[in-house]
Amino acid sequence: MDELRELIRADLGTEDANYIRRVIAAQRKLEVGGRLALFGWFLPPLWVAGAVSLGLAKIIDNMEIGHNIMHGQYDWMRDDEINSRVWEWDHPSVSTHWKHSHNDEHHTWTNIVGRDRDVGYGTLRMSEDHPWKPVFLLNPVFATLLAINFDHGVALHEIHIEEIQRGRRSFADVKPLLKEIGQKSGKQALKDYVLFPALTGPGFLPVAGANLTANLMRNLWTFLIIFCGHFPDGVEQFPEDIIEGETRGDWYARQILGSANIDGGQLFHLMTGNLSHQIEHHAFPDIPARRYAEMAPRVRELCEEFGLEYNTGGLARQFGTVVRKIGALALPESFGPKAWYRRVRKG
Repeated sequence: MDELRELIRADLGTEDANYIRRVIAAQRKLEVGGRLALFGWFLPPLWVAGAVSLGLAKIIDNMEIGHNIMHGQYDWMRDDEINSRVWEWDHPSVSTHWKHSHNDEHHTWTNIVGRDRDVGYGTLRMSEDHPWKPVFLLNPVFATLLAINFDHGVALHEIHIEEIQRGRRSFADVKPLLKEIGQKSGKQALKDYVLFPALTGPGFLPVAGANLTANLMRNLWTFLIIFCGHFPDGVEQFPEDIIEGETRGDWYARQILGSANIDGGQLFHLMTGNLSHQIEHHAFPDIPARRYAEMAPRVRELCEEFGLEYNTGGLARQFGTVVRKIGALALPESFGPKAWYRRVRKG
């Protein structure tokens, strides 16, 4: 795995730099085109075209551009604009907050229950190691609300909601974070729901609705892809003591077993930010995501060689098992055996 990583790193160059610049240019054209189309809000086809174009622009900005640049995947370019230190995305989440909760926490403690706060996002029961409480009967409701408001769920992730609920953090502890989140979220809301709609005059409400539709497209799609990469049947979770004496090889094995891929074509992979190759992303988070498809066959060969499951499947299959898990974990263990989701690795 290390050899594969270094092989790809040594091959990075002009083609990769041109790729991300082309994607950024295309995303900006989609956004501008969508906002221009919405000046014709009174014509239903233009309203639909504007909302969809803007939604696609937000998805690409979130998945293939923002997520990957802020992972440091293009820092080797030494570009003053396209690098993880300065990039800010079209999203309520403050980039510095996201880089800490995602890059530092999630990618370090991948699927370790009690360490990786992405297991449940502080609101859902996504592991049998989380003791059941009556409130988890609302697991499907919480999941639906999270999907609809996924951008703000990500934005609030850094304040550690679960720690506040347990009394381990106070409002005073998170007040500075909430202020930054409020400022960033306010700017996004002002842009999408006040300034751009106001430019269209009498089209204020329809255009604000189109912006809301675009943000909803982004949220639902992001939720779908993220959950299909982390929670389908077969993805393993781990106890905290597994990191004791963990070797480099053990770390790679944990990334592979704690992830799932989604089958699809080139356009599909682009729209997912190549997180449809979640296994490769967890193993090589700082390698440009466009290279994951190239790396995947070798990773799969290594999984076969060392007897590790390489979890991949179609979008409908992966999401179907996610929905089933959300529903099953809403219920107490005493309700009946649910061995199909009991995937916590104990050794």
